[in-house]
Amino acid sequence: MNISLENAINREEYPVGNDDFRRECKRTLDKNGALVMRSFVKPEAVAAIQREGEAQQHLAYYTADKHNIYLNPPDSQYPADHPRNREVSSSKGCITTDQIPDSSALHALYDSKEFREFLCAVLDEAELHEYADAMSSINLHYASEGQELGWHFDNSSFAITLMIQNPESGGAFEYVKDVRDADSGEMNYELSGKILDGDVPTKTLTMDAGTLVLFRGRNSMHRVTPVMGSRTRMLVVLAYNTEPGISLSESARMTFYGRLG
Repeated sequence: MNISLENAINREEYPVGNDDFRRECKRTLDKNGALVMRSFVKPEAVAAIQREGEAQQHLAYYTADKHNIYLNPPDSQYPADHPRNREVSSSKGCITTDQIPDSSALHALYDSKEFREFLCAVLDEAELHEYADAMSSINLHYASEGQELGWHFDNSSFAITLMIQNPESGGAFEYVKDVRDADSGEMNYELSGKILDGDVPTKTLTMDAGTLVLFRGRNSMHRVTPVMGSRTRMLVVLAYNTEPGISLSESARMTFYGRLG
């Protein structure tokens, strides 16, 4: 069954085409580094995406990696236990754009001109474009018991996610805002180390199924705590580029998806 954009979005609470609403959302994102829109997607559409996710989960490519918070190779100038090089663990499964049914509400949402214009206004971007490759625009991530995303910074300036299914417990999105200034090269290793040690209070984003989140994670350190219980955490990442015709690199596709196409 095809679910149209009109049937998917809670427009009464979130009038995404309204300029005043867009400005309000932008102010919130600029102030907090995160915009949390609970019940953005209607329950019927969320339930349909859950069913799709369960049906396609056998296609997921699973990864379990050790990495530092910068998602970069180690820097030999620093010891292994320095915040620049300290390793954390991440593990998850993922299905890609081409594995999500054409009839899915996810495609209707991602491809919507109005939704994309809303994102441009809130994120202060001139244009947003889909990935040129067939896999990277919409990813559905699975995290089962014990799986997590370790502390890290994003390389991109923004992330757009949609919660589809919460686990029984765990799987919390925690963050500390404005830890570093990547543009100026100020890495703030001291604070980063304290976060890794668990010595800094964190904020938690509460995301029930149907919640859309816009998050600026380039300078805010964040993680997803280990999932607990038998119910799989399902989260969709909607990925856009500010330039047309961009593909995720072949090495990144092999790392994240286990295939090139």
